[in-house]
Amino acid sequence: MTRNAERLRCFLDTAQAAALVEVTEAKGSTPRETGTRMLVSPQAIFGTIGGGQLEFMAIDRARQMLAGSSPSAPRADLSREGVTLDIPLGPEIGQCCGGRVGLTIRPVEEALRAELIAQAKADDAASPHVYVFGGGHVGHAMAAAFALLPVQAVVVETRADALEGMPDAVETRLTPVPEEMVREAPAGSAFVVLTHDHALDFLIVAEALKREDAAYVGMIGSRTKKATFKSWFIKTAGGTEETFARLVTPIGGDAVKDKRPAVIAALAAAEIMTALVAHGTDSSQAHQGVSAG
Repeated sequence: MTRNAERLRCFLDTAQAAALVEVTEAKGSTPRETGTRMLVSPQAIFGTIGGGQLEFMAIDRARQMLAGSSPSAPRADLSREGVTLDIPLGPEIGQCCGGRVGLTIRPVEEALRAELIAQAKADDAASPHVYVFGGGHVGHAMAAAFALLPVQAVVVETRADALEGMPDAVETRLTPVPEEMVREAPAGSAFVVLTHDHALDFLIVAEALKREDAAYVGMIGSRTKKATFKSWFIKTAGGTEETFARLVTPIGGDAVKDKRPAVIAALAAAEIMTALVAHGTDSSQAHQGVSAG
């Protein structure tokens, strides 16, 4: 079972009872969009609808439902489907977003439980892949960053000891030929290269740049390393200026002059997530265009 689906199953197995809170309408400025869901049990929550007073109210109503009490406040309607709420995000609830949110709160029965787990599995399967080549200090920091994000992160190494201590949510691959992982990766993947060997970096990056369907290709390094790679890539590896221009290096940009692994990982993770979203949007628009034609 995939990671978010497994976390969800564990939550539901642990909870004595649970209620599903779903954003059914979002008008104006709101913390989260329509379709956002969270689960509430008597002791814990799973997910978020944006925090603040809106979420506190939803948690309170959900726990009232689980305890068997019927909410009677204005704009609440208790039915077989649960509770529906229409909440203005203004001074009356202590929020200043200015929008309006519609919520439904309903108990999680067996059929809904199965539906939620199936959807979580589908969401996990649809998450983009991020391949981190190298399990050094920055590789470990990158793995820790991606373990918290909605991606399928894979750390690829040629050294077994470098894969020790990786987060449970991150997949690890030990291989003597890491560039093969590039060829096997699904379309829309991101590749970030930071191995212990510059020559190996160059081989992996050259392979990744062949993937025109890649969302991101990045390599850690200095201006000198970038120039050296460019010379080798064009003169020896058969690359072109146009293809080389797709390479992101240094990863995470150079606006922040801080080379600590955790800082590099945070900046690079933000950069990669931005690229993945942009690629996903472009791919979706292209697909819609083909379908419409």
